[in-house]
Amino acid sequence: MPRKARIDAPGALQHIIVRGIERRRIFNDDQDRENFIERLDNIVTDTETFCFGWALIPNHVHLLLRTGKTSISTVMRRLLTGYAVSYNRRHRRHGQLFQNRYKSILCQEDTYLLELVRYIHLNPLRAKIVKHLRELDKYPYSGHSALMGKVQLGFQDVNYVLRLFGKKLSGARKAYRAYVQKGIAQGRRSELVGGGLIRSAGGWSAVKALRQGKTRMKGDERILGDGEFVKSVLDAAKEQFEERYRLEAKGYDIDKVALRVADVLGMESEQIWAAGKHPLTVKARSLLCYWAVRQLGFSATELSKRLGVSQPSVSISVKRGEKLVKEEGLELVDN
Repeated sequence: MPRKARIDAPGALQHIIVRGIERRRIFNDDQDRENFIERLDNIVTDTETFCFGWALIPNHVHLLLRTGKTSISTVMRRLLTGYAVSYNRRHRRHGQLFQNRYKSILCQEDTYLLELVRYIHLNPLRAKIVKHLRELDKYPYSGHSALMGKVQLGFQDVNYVLRLFGKKLSGARKAYRAYVQKGIAQGRRSELVGGGLIRSAGGWSAVKALRQGKTRMKGDERILGDGEFVKSVLDAAKEQFEERYRLEAKGYDIDKVALRVADVLGMESEQIWAAGKHPLTVKARSLLCYWAVRQLGFSATELSKRLGVSQPSVSISVKRGEKLVKEEGLELVDN
């Protein structure tokens, strides 16, 4: 069966799991781990992504992120590509480091944020990297130590999590630690890695049939939440898909989008593809990238090849295009 598209949107809470190819090690020593953390710090900060939890295990990584202005797919591509290149260079190896496709699960924040923070941060204890909670309190390669105040990390939103446990810092830390301690006995919880809890609880009875009314969806490992949350996420994703299909049915491809941009800005479409940083060309490319990525579903990779620029440049252009559309009230389809 074809793989389902990832579901993402600004403000979405995502539990991300990255595994080494064939479950091999992706961290050999502390230098590797520090390298990954430094890259995570830089990218999360640069993209205004929120990080609430994380843990590095020798052969996999858990991250709990909230999407900012940059899509999670872009954040993860930058993080994993950069790390893989540096890891291979350092260890004089070639080939793939990670499994082809990391797992991302869109989560209902008010219900599962704290459950996931606890579950992710207990990973080193379950993996027997540390022997007890006192050791985990100081373990530098899990976000738990930052929440306990043992290490300082600029990219992890410690205050957001601790405020959910109390107004005073000392009391909040104590309550958080007690909450984590209660979770030790729960062990591995497969329901927190996508869809299992909903299926076991029968929450899918609220999810309507999506394929011509014939097939009722019984589960979706891309989502963790109650029935109403899952329904709203799937409906939003369905609406986005239908909008793309509608545009494609009207003949909208990248060239037609370019013609629309040229019409809106009063320029020749050839200027959009021309090299250089003329203000009007930059504006046109920004609009082109935004409409192509957000409304037609083009990838940054596809656009970077067509425009002859880097993938990060396309992401920056999408942001500029989004701002232009909002400020000037522009529409791809001229109604």
